[in-house]
Amino acid sequence: MHSPCMREASEVCFYGCWPTTSLSLPDSQNPKSKSTSTIATSRNDFAATTASSLFPNIQFTNHESLPSLAESFSNFIKAYPRYSQTYHADRIRAQEYYHLSISNQVCLDYIGLGLFSHSQQKNQYSRTPVSSSSSLSPLPSHSSEFPFFDVSYKSVSLNSQILYGTQESELETVIRKRIMDFLNLSDYCMVFTANWASAFKLIAESYPFQSNRRLLTVYDYESEAVGAMIASSQKRGARVMSAKFSWPDLRIQSGNLKKMIVNKRKTRKRGLFVLPLQSRMTGARYSHLWMRLAQENGWHVLLDACALGPKDMDTLGLSLFRPDFLICSFYKILGENPSGFGCLFIKRSIASVLEASTIARSIGIVSLIPTKKPSQLPDDSFSTDTETQQTFKTGLQKDDSAVSGSLLAPISVQMDNGVGERSSTSNRMRHMEGFKHGETSELEETEQVSVKQRGPSSSAIAELEQPQLGKTETSADGSLEITCRGLDHIDSLGLTLISSRARYLINWLVNALTKLRHPNSEKGFALIRIYGPKIKFSRGPAVAFNVFDWKGEKIEPALVQKLADRSNISLTCGFLHHIQFSDKYKVEKDKVLETRPHEASRTEVNKNKDKVDMGIAVVTAAFGFLANFEDTYRLWAFVAQFLDADFVEKERWRYTALNQETIEV
Repeated sequence: MHSPCMREASEVCFYGCWPTTSLSLPDSQNPKSKSTSTIATSRNDFAATTASSLFPNIQFTNHESLPSLAESFSNFIKAYPRYSQTYHADRIRAQEYYHLSISNQVCLDYIGLGLFSHSQQKNQYSRTPVSSSSSLSPLPSHSSEFPFFDVSYKSVSLNSQILYGTQESELETVIRKRIMDFLNLSDYCMVFTANWASAFKLIAESYPFQSNRRLLTVYDYESEAVGAMIASSQKRGARVMSAKFSWPDLRIQSGNLKKMIVNKRKTRKRGLFVLPLQSRMTGARYSHLWMRLAQENGWHVLLDACALGPKDMDTLGLSLFRPDFLICSFYKILGENPSGFGCLFIKRSIASVLEASTIARSIGIVSLIPTKKPSQLPDDSFSTDTETQQTFKTGLQKDDSAVSGSLLAPISVQMDNGVGERSSTSNRMRHMEGFKHGETSELEETEQVSVKQRGPSSSAIAELEQPQLGKTETSADGSLEITCRGLDHIDSLGLTLISSRARYLINWLVNALTKLRHPNSEKGFALIRIYGPKIKFSRGPAVAFNVFDWKGEKIEPALVQKLADRSNISLTCGFLHHIQFSDKYKVEKDKVLETRPHEASRTEVNKNKDKVDMGIAVVTAAFGFLANFEDTYRLWAFVAQFLDADFVEKERWRYTALNQETIEV
C-alpha cells in the first residue's frame, strides 16, 4: 500500500491529523518541534493572508460595487502566489472538460470521483482526434445518450458476493483493478453498488447487530443514506447513537463522543462506528485518531470516504488504521454525466462477520456491463439529432419484449443509481440532498427491484458489442485495457496541488461572503451566515451558508438554489442537525433552529412517529479539483445580488413573464 505520493502524504497526515499534544518530548529533544512550530506559524499567517486578499476593512453593500473578475483575480494571486503552480489543472480543464466553458456552467454540486473525461467521450464516437486548441466545437447533444458503461442489478446477498463472488465481464474486472490501484487498497474485497446509499444499506442488513448492538455515527448533516442505514439497523435490533456538534463552530463534542466510544465493560463486541472524516456540507474535518480509539475499544469501523478530495485517500494511512469497511462513489464525467456507482470495500479478514440476508439480495449490488454500441450511427461522422433520436427509439422498440436486455434497462437504472441527470431544477428540488450527493430519494425502489430490472441475462450480455471507452486497447496477452482519463488526471495533479488549490479557493470564498452586508440597515445585518469552519487552513472544500434579507429573515435555501440554477450555478441544499447549544448561546437556539420531520424516524420500528429533528436548512457549495477562480467569483457575484432588496421579487416577476411568453408562443 505504498503510493508515489506517500512521503508528501505522510507529512500532510502528520501535521493535519495528529494533535500536537501527542508529542511528548520537550522542544529541545523533539526533532519535529521546530518543524511543527513552523507549520503552526504558517497556518496563522494563512488566515491573515486570506483576510487581506479582498480589500481588508471594506464591506460591500451593493452588488454593482464589487470589484471586477480581473481585479479580484489579481488580488487573489497576490495573496496566494503559489496558486500559479496549479495551472496544470486549468490546462486539463480547457483541453479535456471544455464543455464546462461552452455551457457556461459552474458545477459546485459534485461529490465523488469522475472516471472519464469529456473529450474522451467525444473520441468514443469520432474518428477525429480532439484538438487541444481553444477553438473546440461543442459535443453533439445526442452522444450523451450512450454512456461508457451501464449497470445491471444482481440478485445476490453481500455475504455470498464476498465469499464466493460471481462471474463478471472483462470490463468490470479492468475497472475494478483501476479503482483499487487508484485508491491504493489491498487486502480488501470490492463490491459495486448502485449508489452510495445502497452501500450503507447493504452493511446495515448484513452486519451482526444482534450481537454487536451499537451503531455510532458522526454526521453534522442529515443524510438520506445514513438515515436509511439507521432505519434498517434499528429493525435488526441496533441501538443508534450520534455524535453531537457544538454551536457555533460545529466542532465535535469530543468528550461526549469519547464516552460513547470507550468500552468501560471491556467487552470485545461493541458495534459499528461510522466516520466520514470530512463533512460534505460544512467542510469540517475530523481526526483520524477517532478510528484508532474505536478500534482499540472493540468497534468495527466504517470509513465514509465519499466527501474526501480526489487524492485525500493517500493521507488516510490505511496501513495504520485499516478500517473494516470503506465506502466511496464514482461518476462518469464531471459536469455532464454524473451517473455512476458506489464502491463498498470490506477487509478480507472480517468478511466472515457479515450475515446472510434475504433482504440484501435486492438492495443494490450491481455489475458493470459494456454499453451497447450505437451501430446505427455512420462510421465517418455523427448523424443529425433527428437521425439519432429515431435510431434510439428504434433500438428501444426492437427489444421491447425483453426490457432488461435493451437500452431501456440502463436508462431506468440511471434514474435510480444515486447520481442521476441534472437536467432540470425540478429534479434537484425534488431530490433535495440525495439526488445531488450520490444518494437516491427513492431508496425503497431498490428493495423492490424485480428480476427483469436486475439487468440482462448472460445471453443478453454476450450479445452486447465491445465497449468503446475512449482509448480502448488490447494488451499483448489479449486482455482488455481501458483508459480512465479522469482518474489519470487526478493522479497527474497529485495530492499537494489539488489540496492547495482547493484551500485557496474555498477560503477566499468564505472571506468574500463575509464582506457582504445589507445597506441602510439599522442593525447592519450581514447578508450571509456561514456554518462550521470559517477561514481555516485545514478546512475541507465545501461551505454551508444561508442568505438573509435586510430584515434579518432567512431566504429559503430552496429558493436560493433555484435562482442560482438560472445563473448556471449548481448548488445543493442540506439540513444540519445534532447541534448542541451551551448556556451561553441559549438565546440563539430558538432563533437558529427549525423543525423538520426526520424521514428516518418515520418507520414501523419507531414508536414515536411524530418525532422531529431540530436543525438548520442550508445551501452548500462543494469545490472539485477542476473548480477555478472564475467559478468562485461567479458564486460570490450571484450571492451579492441579494443585497438588492427587490432582487427576489424581480426574479419572480421575470420568471413569470418568461413562462407567460413561452405559453403564448
